[in-house]
Amino acid sequence: MSGAAPEPEAGERPGEAGERLLQPGGAPEPSAPKESAEAGGAFQPPEGGFGWIVVFAATWCNGSIFGIQNSVGILYLLLQRDLQAEGELDPALEFKTAWVGALSMGMIFLFSPVASIFTDWIGCRVTSSAGATLAFLGLLFSSFTKSLEVRYFTYGILFGCGCSFAFQPSLVILGHYFKRRLGLVNGIVTGASSLFSIGFPFIMKKLGKIIGLAHTFQVLSVFMFIQIFLSLTFKPILPSHGHNGGTEKIAFGSKKQKCMALIRKYLSLQVFKRKTYLVWASGIAITILGYFVPYSYLIKYVKLKFKEDTKDWILLVCIGVMSGIGRLVSGPVGDCIPGLKKIYIQVVAFALTGVFCMLIPECQVFESVIVLCLFLGFCDGMFISLMAPIAFELVGPMQASQAIGWVLGVMAIPMTAGPPIAGFLRDSFNNFNLIFYFAGVPPMLGALVLFFVPLIPQREPWRQQIDAGQDKTQSMEPIVNGEVLPGSPMTDAHL
Repeated sequence: MSGAAPEPEAGERPGEAGERLLQPGGAPEPSAPKESAEAGGAFQPPEGGFGWIVVFAATWCNGSIFGIQNSVGILYLLLQRDLQAEGELDPALEFKTAWVGALSMGMIFLFSPVASIFTDWIGCRVTSSAGATLAFLGLLFSSFTKSLEVRYFTYGILFGCGCSFAFQPSLVILGHYFKRRLGLVNGIVTGASSLFSIGFPFIMKKLGKIIGLAHTFQVLSVFMFIQIFLSLTFKPILPSHGHNGGTEKIAFGSKKQKCMALIRKYLSLQVFKRKTYLVWASGIAITILGYFVPYSYLIKYVKLKFKEDTKDWILLVCIGVMSGIGRLVSGPVGDCIPGLKKIYIQVVAFALTGVFCMLIPECQVFESVIVLCLFLGFCDGMFISLMAPIAFELVGPMQASQAIGWVLGVMAIPMTAGPPIAGFLRDSFNNFNLIFYFAGVPPMLGALVLFFVPLIPQREPWRQQIDAGQDKTQSMEPIVNGEVLPGSPMTDAHL
């Protein structure tokens, strides 16, 4: 990835030769890699090779995290069983217990903007490995306590934050190795990871009965321990030219100027200046208020209404199976749909999700709930698989890390608030049906908002050339930390 430094031309300052390689029209060094040699430093992912190992690691990461998170209905029952065994008779137990899973899922999204900053700063490998370590410790520590308040911290915050730092780089790194097949690869990662969501409900239910909740947490921590080492495969692809020039350039200026430059670089809000991204992120946030609610209460609901205690885990398995199929199908389909029109797949998924949630209380037999769960799972897959490809379409690969991080961040508050609000409605009106009526409204409103995103004209698509004034300024700047693709710092390049 590195070549011999070019000799300075006549009248050229030391370090300018390296910058000349990165300017449009500059003559590249013969030994420079393909991505450096093209005009304007255009990046061309390899579309395979070592990337398939990265795909496997990303699949394990997504599967381990969301296999555990999507089995929150089983965890909800196990937590209540533990509390009742301790003599807990709090009338607000539904509300309090719901906070454990809601906090964990909320932390994944709340810390995504922070995770994106660290991804750009120290790289995908270090960020993801550190996150997996934190998640491992959170699960392990949860096994040593029975206090609900302590588990708010160990499982809700510690495990949730660790999942955020492990998960976000697994989305970004795929863009380093794939471009033309990005939708397909995201479909493979999210689809294959749904196999975890299929197996985890059954495993957690059996383990909870046989060895108890504490030892179940210890078994689950093994999955995150393995992810610590798999994250080391998240090796970024970064042309090494221009690092010396970048270091020399940053050396000038006061400490305050350098600090502000780093803040503007890594804590960028530029993505929100794009109307299409702003509206899309708002629609996603509205939807998420009710999105996670069925996962929290579905198992408890069928147990109360249908007296079903032996096959209740089948519901989460059905959601997981169909979610995998939906992800595998929607990924390649999204690749065939040009531009932002692929957002309409999410519009359809959200609208149907809202309808199916509202139909759950109308079911008279357990089998009809299974059918609805199959459709809910397929809609889930259609939504999840296209998150990263749509982010790339909206802002381009240069800002994809920030775009993914911020959209997950704005999802945090509604994701966290949804299940407790639903539990509060149930406790207040003593009516379980209100939970699913409440869950169905936000996805339908979110679908309405997202419908207008492709209709918003883009003043300056990211694929077009930047204006002449900006081009003149930026062409004099070397490619430094994270400017070829997010998650590609000099530290990772040297590693």
